[in-house]
Amino acid sequence: MDRPKILLMGCGGIGGTIAATLSARGAGPVVVTHNPVIAEAVNTRGFVQRDEDSERAIPGRAAAEVPADAGQFDFVWLATQPPQVEDAARAALPHLAPHGAMVCLQNGLCEQRVAAIAGAERTFGAIVAWGASMLEPGVYERTSAGGFVIGRLDGQADPRLHTLRQALEPIGPVDITHNLRGARWSKLAINCAISSLGTIGGDRLGALLRYRFVRRLALEVMTEAVAVARARAVRLEKVSGTIDLDWVALSDGERTLSGSPALMAKHALLLAVGAKFRRLRSSMLLAIERGREPAVDYLNGEVVWRGRELGIGVPLNTRVVEMIHALARRELRPGLPLLRRLYADSRAEVRAPSDQLNSTFASSDR
Repeated sequence: MDRPKILLMGCGGIGGTIAATLSARGAGPVVVTHNPVIAEAVNTRGFVQRDEDSERAIPGRAAAEVPADAGQFDFVWLATQPPQVEDAARAALPHLAPHGAMVCLQNGLCEQRVAAIAGAERTFGAIVAWGASMLEPGVYERTSAGGFVIGRLDGQADPRLHTLRQALEPIGPVDITHNLRGARWSKLAINCAISSLGTIGGDRLGALLRYRFVRRLALEVMTEAVAVARARAVRLEKVSGTIDLDWVALSDGERTLSGSPALMAKHALLLAVGAKFRRLRSSMLLAIERGREPAVDYLNGEVVWRGRELGIGVPLNTRVVEMIHALARRELRPGLPLLRRLYADSRAEVRAPSDQLNSTFASSDR
């Protein structure tokens, strides 16, 4: 196949950064955004990439809908927020070539939703292992390095995956997995902690993970997600080849005992994650600030309803869902005090007292 023809649906932090990076190489996709403010900004100034030291504008265009004369596409890259992914898939489906595939770039478990629209054979997943934010309409900041993990839900080999890898490699390194389900659940567990606690805390990841009680909450949120994944016979994959969620999940002893070497190592891992992704700001927090629906039902909400289906208690994820919906209704205000409230309220539910770590972590606590 020659260079594939790509339709990019969504122009937020991830979608806009992808469009800007490929457009700078002369291989920009056809970009569609249903946000007229973003479209106007891009069409006026191009895609603006900003970092700590510089800013540059890359010529590009964004349309409100797929151009009538665009023809058919080899790939439709779905980069909307999860609540909009099904509408985006339906809008793009008439423009997908018979041999083509839709590619889910969202966090969560969106592949099954898209497969119900486009068909399992025409649905791929692309796990994004880097961060980006849209600072203002049409202005993008990549907040961390990284690449992608791509695959099919059924784990089968597919020559189209190699074509997709080549198309994504200008943005970051790409790995093909035969266990997309396990990779998705591992990333889901992390996002349930990182993105959701970042929303409730109202701050960037690096600042929040300096606090011991926030790290403890993160470990407990991930532990509930891992329990549900195990009950569904999911074989979890390491995230970025290094973060093993089976190891990260708290053991029964770690729920009740304090200061064990393994528990200290898990806190150290989260400190390292916070340092690497220190500039990461939750996309759900940005959505709430802009009056849009947060994607919590597609993250912690997935854990909650699948846990209930299996009779597994997930009280902390349940409380996180409730809090974020209350934030969206403007009934609560994000910030560190709200995270402290979540921690205090959840002690009885998780049946785990605050772990008292030794002075190794004293300098990182406030």
